[in-house]
Amino acid sequence: MKVLRAAAPLALALALAGCAQLPKAPPAAVDPAHLSGRLSVTVAGDAHRRGSGGAASFELFGGPLAGRLELTSPLGSLVARASWAPGLATLQTPGDERRFDDLDALTRELLGEAVPVAALFDWMRARPWPAAPHRPTADGFEQLGWRIEPRPPSLVATRLAEPVVTLRARLDDAP
Repeated sequence: MKVLRAAAPLALALALAGCAQLPKAPPAAVDPAHLSGRLSVTVAGDAHRRGSGGAASFELFGGPLAGRLELTSPLGSLVARASWAPGLATLQTPGDERRFDDLDALTRELLGEAVPVAALFDWMRARPWPAAPHRPTADGFEQLGWRIEPRPPSLVATRLAEPVVTLRARLDDAP
C-alpha cells in the first residue's frame, strides 16, 4: 500500500495533465548536461499489492549537485518539475509545491521508491557514477544496489532489492 500511496502523486499528475500544467521554465543557455527522452518506472507488485508505474517524457538539466528534472505527459503538458541544490529539493506539480531534505526523499514521493538521480547522469552515458563503487557484469555493471544495462541510446536500470524497481530510459540524442 505504501508504494501505491507514494506513486499516487505521479499518477494523479499524469491524469490531470489535460486539465492543468506547470508553466515551462525559461530556456537555458546551451547546457552540455542536458538530457532528454522517454522514461518509465515500474515498481513490482507481490501477492499483497499491485505493481505501479508510469511513463513520461523527461528533460534532465544540470548535474548531481544541482539540477532540474521535468516530466511531460504524452500530450505535451509539463506535469512535474523536480529541482535540487545542496540541502534542498523541491517538487512542483500543478497547484502544489513541496520541499524535501534531499533528492532521494523527493523521488520516493514522486515515484514511490528512491531512484538515484545523481547517478543517472552517468548511467545514461553508459558509465558508472564515479562517487560510488561498482562491479562490472556481462551486460553492464552493478552500482548502489542497481543492475545497470546500458544499451545506447537506451538504459535499463533494475533495483535488486524488494520491491524490484525497473527504470527504462531512451534518450532523444545519445550523449
